[in-house]
Amino acid sequence: MGAPLGPLKKEVAVIGGGIAGLVAARDCARLGLGVTVYEATDAVGGAVASHEVAGLTLDSGAESFAVRRGTVADFVDDLGLTDLVVAPNPAGAWLHLPADGGGSESHPLPKAGILGIPGSPLADDVRRVLGWRGAWRAWADRVIPVLKIGREHSLGELVEKRMGRRTLERLVEPIASGVYSAPANALELDVVAPGLNNALTTAGSLSGAVLALRAQAPAGSAVGGLRGGMSQLVAALTRDLDTFGARIRTETRVGGLRATGTADEPNWELAVEAPVGPDAREGAEPEVAHADFVIIATPAAAALDLLAPLGDDARALRDLGWPGPTVVHLATLVLDAPALDAAPRGTGVLVAAGTPGVSAKALTHVSAKWAWVAEAAGPGRHVLRLSYGRAGEPNPAAGLTDAEFEQLALRDAATILGVPLPPASVRGFARTIWGDALSPATVGARERVRQVRDAVADVPGLAVTGAWLSGTGLAAVIPDARDAAARIRRAAVNL
Repeated sequence: MGAPLGPLKKEVAVIGGGIAGLVAARDCARLGLGVTVYEATDAVGGAVASHEVAGLTLDSGAESFAVRRGTVADFVDDLGLTDLVVAPNPAGAWLHLPADGGGSESHPLPKAGILGIPGSPLADDVRRVLGWRGAWRAWADRVIPVLKIGREHSLGELVEKRMGRRTLERLVEPIASGVYSAPANALELDVVAPGLNNALTTAGSLSGAVLALRAQAPAGSAVGGLRGGMSQLVAALTRDLDTFGARIRTETRVGGLRATGTADEPNWELAVEAPVGPDAREGAEPEVAHADFVIIATPAAAALDLLAPLGDDARALRDLGWPGPTVVHLATLVLDAPALDAAPRGTGVLVAAGTPGVSAKALTHVSAKWAWVAEAAGPGRHVLRLSYGRAGEPNPAAGLTDAEFEQLALRDAATILGVPLPPASVRGFARTIWGDALSPATVGARERVRQVRDAVADVPGLAVTGAWLSGTGLAAVIPDARDAAARIRRAAVNL
């Protein structure tokens, strides 16, 4: 790991203690900069969090990371966590869909696809989902000429145009909603499927483009996890920050930011509100803290509010038409249910919108997906996680008490998995709400992000990072956070 490179006697304030903030703080602290992390909630880690349910420590947010580009794997190795890296059960996921004759049906998710787009539309596993008519319509993509002028933008529009509405609704929409909490029509193709536009032009068909990209992908699992949960990453980051002398202040919100220095000697004043929450003192004056450099690593709304006073360009960022975030409720169930030992729906299920009898949009059979969870739970005990909340629709969990939400999740799980799950089988339940995420995968988001970066580029001593700018997933967040830290480190060294 190495020691800091010597004291630079410069202070960095990192606003936001999620993964982006912790990664950026660690890179600055390793150089010898003084670092203070301000986190408004009572714990750091953001979406990489854990909770205890029925005596089990489980992920309450992100549960895996993309491994194929090596970005996260290299970072995990640098943190000394390589021995904890595990691969998921390769059994794969299923789809739960409306049945043509009424009711619902379940099928394994076809293998040779990207975001549900089939590479072989007439393959048996595709035909079972689409039926012969839908499969032939998807295959017709092979004979539809590709428009060579311009690029496709909307994932959903492209799929429907080339493969038909049935392919969109039964294969692509469940993945778009489950992974991005947004409809496929709203997703920017180049963000969610990099390279597909170019492959489409070269291959002459969408299915051909999918096969070409899959052929280029390295063998092996696309994702990995950490034994003990992804919160191991947070623990390692906080240990390193402590080693390098960084300070972490939780329940501490930065409500305002003011530049007080010059281009040659940047300096910042922070209006710090502490504590935040039930112990906050009404009418208390904010503390004024000072820093030479600032890294904003909060969710979008808070970041835009902090940037607004810095000038006309920064103030205008709030008026770029940002979509509202989709609030997602997660239900974690720990069950004594030996009937689930056979993993009847693989490692999880994506649910198509409008499927009768089910309100959840996705279910993860956590103890079937991760062997370490099954070992910790013991024979016959299972962990399920169900997700609720689709963009543009009322959340079916929003008005429910925890007890009511538990009942809904248990009914949905039984329907999706096709196994009776009586209330007496429940050994633990937890509810987690994620409400401040803003997907950078939607159409138009790239231009909005560019304007944010342009507005910040000429502000001395300031950097901004976070998933709302970089893209979701650790493989996007970590490099962006390190780039933000590098900007500050260069400025500190050059002063």
